[in-house]
Amino acid sequence: MSKQTRRKPRTRGARIRRALGWTVLALVVVGGGLGYWAYTHLANNLSTVDINQALGKDRPKDVDDGARNILILGSDSRSGANKDLAGGDTGGTARSDTAMVVHLPQGRKRATAVSIPRDTLVSRPACTTASGSALPAADRVMFNSVYTSGGPACVVKTVESMSGVRMDHYVELDFRGFKGLVDALGGVPVTLDRPIHDKESGLDLSAGTHRLDGTNALAFVRTRHGIGDGSDLGRIGLQQKFILALLSELKRQNVLGNPAKLYKTADAATKALTTDSELGSLPKLADFARSLKGLDTSTMETVMLPVDYDTTDPNRVVAAEPQARDLWKALREDRPVPAGSKRSPAHGG
Repeated sequence: MSKQTRRKPRTRGARIRRALGWTVLALVVVGGGLGYWAYTHLANNLSTVDINQALGKDRPKDVDDGARNILILGSDSRSGANKDLAGGDTGGTARSDTAMVVHLPQGRKRATAVSIPRDTLVSRPACTTASGSALPAADRVMFNSVYTSGGPACVVKTVESMSGVRMDHYVELDFRGFKGLVDALGGVPVTLDRPIHDKESGLDLSAGTHRLDGTNALAFVRTRHGIGDGSDLGRIGLQQKFILALLSELKRQNVLGNPAKLYKTADAATKALTTDSELGSLPKLADFARSLKGLDTSTMETVMLPVDYDTTDPNRVVAAEPQARDLWKALREDRPVPAGSKRSPAHGG
């Protein structure tokens, strides 16, 4: 009898699995060049900023409890490809047109998004600008001017100073990226209780449901003359409504589970996306996106920072106390936002 071990004959099922395995391997090898190109293309789209390096240790305590706080800015720069969007050229000066602090508790089953009105008067702490120069502290400056004067790191430091909440991550999306993301999804449906007629932007929507393309979506989140009292406060509700609609559409289309749709969406978003360096790679972004799969819009709460009209300049607002203080405390302690902090004395009609 031969000492050589005799191989058992393969079953039909084993032969099929083996053939499928080699087929998959062949597809990976053949498609490797394309996969590498796609990965490199998306990676090269990303821009990052080292927030930790810029701010140093003079920050709120970094509590490693599994919760995460993210500062999300919508930049209204009119330079480059943004020039013809939402109002045209204003000299290329960038401001933070939209600002949200998103709190994600451990487990990622719910979220709280706090919108900061751009016209809020704040105390800007001393910080280092994007060019490396020192920017002195200043009182009673408009929140959206901090980005113009100091750049992303200075905005993060200002938000941390006013809230006492450490920002774990920073994400910035400009006009071009927002429009491209919406168009990559084939538009986003929103439902209006009342019509919007904005002669300034040309946005003309009747009550009911509309599927907005990128251009109209941008006008929708920026309109201020067609709603409320025409102030920045009135449009914050529309911005929050659209964010929830966008998240619902991403989930409905199962973007994370559809490679072709995922690439198209990721390509549009990363072209105009700036993140902090700790989040600024495709693997880290992918891991972060996967951690949010359990989040549903029904468990995402959107509130506006409680503000009141400034007594000196009624066209500006200031944080309303103690409502604002209680809101930030709730986020720091990973607790639900108190009911009193969900009502703002100034609400924009």
